[in-house]
Amino acid sequence: MTFELIHLPYASDALGSVISQKTVAFHHGKHLATYVSNLNNLITGTEFENADLETIVKKSEGGIFNNAGQILNHNLYFLQFSPVAVVDKPAGKLAQMIDVQFGSFANFQKEFEMAGTSLFGSGWVWLSAGIDGTLKITKEVNAGNPLRNGDKPLLCFDVWEHAYYLDYQNRRADHIKGLWAIIDWNVVEGRL
Repeated sequence: MTFELIHLPYASDALGSVISQKTVAFHHGKHLATYVSNLNNLITGTEFENADLETIVKKSEGGIFNNAGQILNHNLYFLQFSPVAVVDKPAGKLAQMIDVQFGSFANFQKEFEMAGTSLFGSGWVWLSAGIDGTLKITKEVNAGNPLRNGDKPLLCFDVWEHAYYLDYQNRRADHIKGLWAIIDWNVVEGRL
């Protein structure tokens, strides 16, 4: 199977109030494109040559995992955004689950932001659904993804410096706070 760079469902300058066109161009067009190219080269002639991305993330190690994980993570990341906020917070089942698990959406945001700002080094902060139906906020270093623990990823914030440094420099917390404005909660809820 040959993997391809995902097509963004919005223009590269559409997230400009939160993520600039320059950051999207580097992050999507350079970083993610490199992971795609690397993975295609690495899986040739291996047991993963015809596997789907989720299988590779669940079962691989080393360079294959790192590149597959980054592709999956970035695909989920970029596809959860909308330049026009459909709604400013989740509704329906996800909203109910957040209220039960975290007490309120505001409490969830606070915990999620804390996880993102307290992750040392590079990685991801995730909201995922466990096998038992509970929601979890987790921090994953490098290319980590909740799939590796049997959980279903719903929402992710990239806290690698390349995701925010051009726009926010060392202000990771400001970047994380800004992302709420461009989340398409219909996409996130659809992942349940």
